[in-house]
Amino acid sequence: MSCFGNKVVVITGAGSGIGRCLAQQCAAKGAQLAVSDVNADGLKETLASLPNGTKARSYIVDTANVDQVFAHAEEVKRDFGGAHFLFNNAGVMLNGTFDHQTIQELEWQVNINMWGVIYGCKAFLPIMMEQREGCLINISSVIGLIGFPLQTGYAISKFAIRGLTECLWSELEGTGVRAIVVHPGGTRTNIKANTRMAARAGAEEERYAGVADTIMRTSPEDLVGEILAGVERGDKRIVPGYLAGRIFWLSRLLPNSYDRLVKRMTK
Repeated sequence: MSCFGNKVVVITGAGSGIGRCLAQQCAAKGAQLAVSDVNADGLKETLASLPNGTKARSYIVDTANVDQVFAHAEEVKRDFGGAHFLFNNAGVMLNGTFDHQTIQELEWQVNINMWGVIYGCKAFLPIMMEQREGCLINISSVIGLIGFPLQTGYAISKFAIRGLTECLWSELEGTGVRAIVVHPGGTRTNIKANTRMAARAGAEEERYAGVADTIMRTSPEDLVGEILAGVERGDKRIVPGYLAGRIFWLSRLLPNSYDRLVKRMTK
């Protein structure tokens, strides 16, 4: 019996990619779904792709807007009676060196990627604490394990997600609620197609965009299968996808010199 059976699963960024696959595979395991995104058309497609008989509702939510996220938590509680799993999945990418990224571009990325996760955890944690049952699954990245060139804002947000979740490990002990951090490796999702280029970007950023194509190999379906298996095993950290395991050990074994290897990877 899956741990998702008849449980309420909340998924942000569910209009495409990993979020859509999370919805599909959780529904196949018998979950009830509250899916959100800023893309209404994408959400409709996600709902249409779910197995017949799935109890699911969609919500338009901008995760960078604190009022919308807290209102969403109240809506889910009203519509489903509670929330058992929250996948903080919504995220965006911006290519550019720190020198080329503007403050406004960095704020756009950090507000969605970092504050969106913080808002989600703050909004849904009280529901889970009251139930004495729940799980916060925060999607970081392998760029939450190592710094990567041209991904400063992304790294800032993904390292923060890692730090938040690791603090929650000890804070939530004995409450019935747990927290999981996920560090996906290179995955073929719409995030690449929707990646922004810094306004001041030059030839180096354009070249990097081509290199990124070569490392985004894992399908969203396979990645989500690994994530859900880790959730069901009770893992606290899940490192799925192409090169993710190697990068994890790279960060542990060569913490002060991995940047040289990363530079080679991006040539």
